[in-house]
Amino acid sequence: MFRKSLPVFIAISCLSNLAHAKDIDLIVNGLDGKLKDNVDVYLSSIPEKDYSADLRFQSRLEDSINEALNALGYYNAEISFDYEKESQELKVNVVPGEPVTVAEVDVELTGEAKSDPDFIKAVQNSRLEVGSVLHHSDYEALKSKLRNLALKKGYFNAKYDVSRLEVSPVRNQAFIRLHYDSGQRYHFGETTITGSQIELDRVQSLQPYKQGEPYLVSEVGKFNSNLSNTDWFSSVVVAPDLSKLDSQRELPMNVSLAPQSRNQLETGIGYSTDVGVRGSLKWNKPWVNSRGHSFDSSFSLSKPEQTITAGYRIPLDDVLHQYYRIQYGMKKVDNRDTNSLESNLQFERHWLADKGWHKTVYLRYLIENYEQGLQDDIGQFVMPGISFSRTRTRGGSMPSWGDKQSITFEYGDKNVFSETSVLRIIGSSSWIRSLGDNHRGLWKVNGGVNLTDEFDRLSPSLRFFAGGDNSIRGYGYESISPVDSSNSLTGAKYLLTNTLEYQYRLTGDWWGALFYDTGDAFNDTPDLKDGVGFGVRWASPVGPIALDFAWGLDSDPGDRFQIHFSLGPEL
Repeated sequence: MFRKSLPVFIAISCLSNLAHAKDIDLIVNGLDGKLKDNVDVYLSSIPEKDYSADLRFQSRLEDSINEALNALGYYNAEISFDYEKESQELKVNVVPGEPVTVAEVDVELTGEAKSDPDFIKAVQNSRLEVGSVLHHSDYEALKSKLRNLALKKGYFNAKYDVSRLEVSPVRNQAFIRLHYDSGQRYHFGETTITGSQIELDRVQSLQPYKQGEPYLVSEVGKFNSNLSNTDWFSSVVVAPDLSKLDSQRELPMNVSLAPQSRNQLETGIGYSTDVGVRGSLKWNKPWVNSRGHSFDSSFSLSKPEQTITAGYRIPLDDVLHQYYRIQYGMKKVDNRDTNSLESNLQFERHWLADKGWHKTVYLRYLIENYEQGLQDDIGQFVMPGISFSRTRTRGGSMPSWGDKQSITFEYGDKNVFSETSVLRIIGSSSWIRSLGDNHRGLWKVNGGVNLTDEFDRLSPSLRFFAGGDNSIRGYGYESISPVDSSNSLTGAKYLLTNTLEYQYRLTGDWWGALFYDTGDAFNDTPDLKDGVGFGVRWASPVGPIALDFAWGLDSDPGDRFQIHFSLGPEL
C-alpha cells in the first residue's frame, strides 16, 4: 500500500509547492531612483511563476540585481534575503555600496576623422569624464556613435584598434580606452543609371550630389526618395559599389531602375447621406514619354453630381518642384435648388518649396449653364488666380501631429470676358494634436469671400454653400445658404465653418470620436448652425475610414439626423 500511494504523495507535494510559489511576493528594499528603476527592469524578465524561496532562486535574483547595478557603476553591492513564510514575502535587502568612478578616459581618433567636426563633437559631448560615476551605457553609446558616423559619412574602412572598458571593483575605478582609426573618407564617384525609360538628363537632374563630393548616406537616401517621388519607376535602388574600396577613393554609384506600369486603373465606391452611393474610376499614365510627362483622369458618379477631369503634367528642369499642368473638367450638378453644367479649362504653373509650401499660379476659363432657384442663365468667367498650400504630418495614416493650410485668390473682370467683376478669397486651416498614445484632437476652420457688386451674376460654382460630411455634419449636403423669394437656395457671398473633434483610442487602430461643428453660408450677418455627433475611426491599411452619426441642432425635425461615411486622410 505504501509503495502505491507514494507517487500520489509526491505529486500532491509538488502541486502544493507550486501553489505557494505562485503566491510569493517579491519586495526589494534599499534602492531608489535610477538604481531601483534598472533593477526593476532586470527583474521584470523573471516570470512570476518562477518565484520561490529556495536558494537557487535567491542566487538567480542576486545575479540579476548585480547585473543591473553593475550597468550603473555599482560593483560592490551587499545583498541579503528574508523570507516570511506566513505572509509569503521574500524580501531582498540591497546595500549598493560606493559606485565605481572613471579614473581614465583614453579616446583617440586617427585617420581623416581626426579633423572631422562631427567626430570631434561626438567625443566632446559624450558623458565619459574622469571622476564621473561609470555608466556602461555611456561607453556603449560613444562606441556606437563613432561607428554610425563612419557609415553615414563614408569612412568604410574604419575600425577600433583598442576598445576596452576595464573595471577594478576593489579600487572602485574604471579605465576606458577607445582608439578609433577611421581611415580615409570616400567620395562620390561616377553615377551609372540602368533600367530607365526616362531620358538620362531628366533622371540625373534628381541627383542631389556631384561627383567628387564627400560621401553622405543622407544624399544617397535623398536621391532614392527623389526618384521614387516621380512615380516614373516601380523599383529604385541607389547604392555605392563597395567592391572598389581598396582601389580608389571615389566610389562609383549604381542606380538600378524599373519602369512603372504605363497605365494604372483605380476604382472606388462609397456611401453617405450627402450624395447616396458614390462611385469613382481613375485612369493614370505616370509617364507618357521619355521626357517624363504624365497624364491623369478621373470620373466620379453620384445621384446629385457627376464629374470628369483630365490633366496633363509637364515637368521643368527642377523635375520634382516645378512643372506646368493643363487641366480640363466638366461637372453636372442636380442638387436641391441647383441644376448646372459646369466646364473648366485651366492652365497652371506650379512651384514646390523645400519647406513644404506649394504655390500655383493659374488662369482658368469657366462656362456654366445653370438654374439656381429662380435664376436661369449662362455664366462665363476668365479668372487668373494664385494659391498657396502646405500639409505636414507625423505618425502614419492617422498622424499624431499634423497641420494643413491653404489660401486661394482669384479675380474676374467684367471688362475681360467675365459676367461681372469679382475677387474671391478661399482659405482653410486644420490642426491635429495628440496627448499621449490614446488622445487626439482635430480642429478645422474654413472660410470664403466673394467681393462683388453683382452677386446675382455669379455662377453657382462660385457661390458658397454649407452642410455635409466635409462641412457642418448633421445637415444635408450643401443645404445651408440664403434663400430667394421662392424659398430656394441661392448660394452665398460668404462662408465660415468650424469643427472641433476629440478622439479616443478604443483598441489598436480603432478610435471613437465626439465632434461639434458650427458655421454658416451667408450674405450679410451669419446665423450660425450647430451640429454635434459621434463616430468611429479605423486606421485601415488603405487609409483612415470614418463613420459618423450627426445631429443638426438647428435643422428641421425631419432632417436632423445624418450618417456620413468617408475614406481618406483627415487633412
